[in-house]
Amino acid sequence: MNTIQDQFETLYNKAKQYTESSIELYKLQAIGKTADVVSSLVSRLALFTIVSLFTLFVNIAISLFIGKQMGAYYLGFLIVSCFYLILAVLVYFFNKTLIKTPITNLVIEKLLNPRKIEFVESNSDENE
Repeated sequence: MNTIQDQFETLYNKAKQYTESSIELYKLQAIGKTADVVSSLVSRLALFTIVSLFTLFVNIAISLFIGKQMGAYYLGFLIVSCFYLILAVLVYFFNKTLIKTPITNLVIEKLLNPRKIEFVESNSDENE
């Protein structure tokens, strides 16, 4: 009778260790996927910031150029701002297809795709 009880105790301990290991594995996978999503979004935000600054300065130059051609600098800025008003209206109406859907797809893709883990193989011949 004692051996059956020992076997059940051993089985219980192994099941407990397996459960704890599985929970730890899921935690690590969640951390890895979260880090992947955040790093992807941060890199895109950095690129967006740089492109925005470039666009800002190009737009100032275009506004000054148009204003000089028309004889009044404020007209150049008015024309460029009207262009951006039209662009803002288009983005407002096509927000779901232009912004929401691509970002949602990016997050889902990053969360559902398995991470590729690269292992570094050590060769004892190379170390000698």
